[in-house]
Amino acid sequence: MFIRESIFAFLRVSASLRLILPPKYSASRRLILLFALCSAACSIPNLEPPECDQARDAVREFYSLHFGNDQSFKAEDLERRRGYLTERFFKNLQAEPPTVDPFTRTDDVPKAFRAGECRVIEPGRRVAFELVLFWKSDTRTDQRAISVEAEKVGDKWLVDSVSN
Repeated sequence: MFIRESIFAFLRVSASLRLILPPKYSASRRLILLFALCSAACSIPNLEPPECDQARDAVREFYSLHFGNDQSFKAEDLERRRGYLTERFFKNLQAEPPTVDPFTRTDDVPKAFRAGECRVIEPGRRVAFELVLFWKSDTRTDQRAISVEAEKVGDKWLVDSVSN
């Protein structure tokens, strides 16, 4: 049924294109043109700056690692996350271990996260994300936003600070 309807739709569009295009264009050329027009009409433009696009992947990867490893904060856990943190942030966390999880800014373990709005602080070098944390249980559904700053060091984006 679907195939037959698709063929009839193509024939109707093809007939319409015959009115626009000269007869020298074959059905296959009309199909290619139709596909190109549909593709161009259906694409969603990326309105986010390139810095945000690149840094978002790094922030998501870091928080996926953090959420996948019970979100504990011990010396060996910090060492495992070192490749995702700027040297300055890493040394600050080593020097003064925080009383709550420094990456979620809470001692209440969230269930999920989403990297939200991004803004460029320094073009090509520093961005800030709104990271939304989610809690869901039978008795509670809650969310809270924190700010995560990422800095480009060499060719990598690294987490540089987390704040409320």
